[in-house]
Amino acid sequence: MKSSYPDLDGRIAVVTGGSRGIGAQTARSLAAQGVAVCVVGRDRDALAAVVAGIRATGGTAVAEVTDVTDEHALEHLRAVVAADLGPVDILAAFAGGEGYPVPSPQLTPQRWRAVLEADLTSAFLTVHAFLPMMLDRCRGSIILMSSASGRQPSRANLAYGAAKAGLTMLGRHLATEIGSAGVRVNTIAPSSILTEKSAANMPEAVQRQVAAGHPLGRLGTTGDVAQTALFLASDVSSYLTGLTIDVAGGRITN
Repeated sequence: MKSSYPDLDGRIAVVTGGSRGIGAQTARSLAAQGVAVCVVGRDRDALAAVVAGIRATGGTAVAEVTDVTDEHALEHLRAVVAADLGPVDILAAFAGGEGYPVPSPQLTPQRWRAVLEADLTSAFLTVHAFLPMMLDRCRGSIILMSSASGRQPSRANLAYGAAKAGLTMLGRHLATEIGSAGVRVNTIAPSSILTEKSAANMPEAVQRQVAAGHPLGRLGTTGDVAQTALFLASDVSSYLTGLTIDVAGGRITN
């Protein structure tokens, strides 16, 4: 049974990386709680499908195609969201990726920069665009998306691990700095989550093998992560900030 957070009803959220996977499920879950959601990504058709699904169940959602590595595009997004929905209460900066394995000796400087831009700088730019309106209102919940690869060494490439580790410190630093202004910042670090993409690229035998490496004995779902995001967005977690929550089936213990 999914949790219910009545305090979220009527709030406004922006979810980047919202066209598929964790971001899309988080957008749907927020909308189901009465949140008006702006779903942000680069795939227009995929965004339209997410929004259509939300609206079909009575939710409120709009889609915006935005490159979150472009500060000017994000400033435009902020203006559009403010005009169409209102001031943002919840910012889920979930865009990223590029974690596929590359041996470190083969990781080029160009690839390093591209991964950090996609996974770390994009989060900073997104927060930079929306934080001022939260500070003006003395309220807001910012949720960042790290990874188990940022918590301990993994098969993901070095740049990805470094970027995701950087997100943890970005969240902790911001939380300490702006907590007195009423804005909370927390980070989610998922482990092996079964998304559309991972399901297509991971044979069932491999899925079972990976699941066996987690104390809970299964892969995570996008819903597992989305439910964590709901908790962090809600006033139920009003005394929590600066945390990194490992949605990892017990695999991450540090």
